[in-house]
Amino acid sequence: QVRLVESGGDSVQAGGSLRLSCTADWDAFRHNYVGWFRQAPGKERGPVAAIFTQSSGDPITYVVDWLKGRFTISRDTQNTVSLQMNSLKPEDTAKYYCAAGDLWSSQVFQANAYTYWGQGTQVTVSS
Repeated sequence: QVRLVESGGDSVQAGGSLRLSCTADWDAFRHNYVGWFRQAPGKERGPVAAIFTQSSGDPITYVVDWLKGRFTISRDTQNTVSLQMNSLKPEDTAKYYCAAGDLWSSQVFQANAYTYWGQGTQVTVSS
């Protein structure tokens, strides 16, 4: 069983930045994809970004098209993955979840492909 803990959520003004972190209680990220998803009130949980660390140590990153240029994902340590969010907009307001799992690259944006989930961290962006 993998335990994932998100942190870094906060309330910010539009245009601001936040860095979310996802920490696993063991080296769960070595052979797993790690994804970030978000869910706004009344909406379905949707993809944000994902990362996979190859055996060489080089990461492969994925960011949904509509967030490219503002959001980036990185693996900071052996068991920490971060989501850097810049130029935040009110529509980015949501609860952000970290997930991990053994899946195909074609599934990186599919929430139901991930096995392990954190409890989420709230991001609120005011105009």
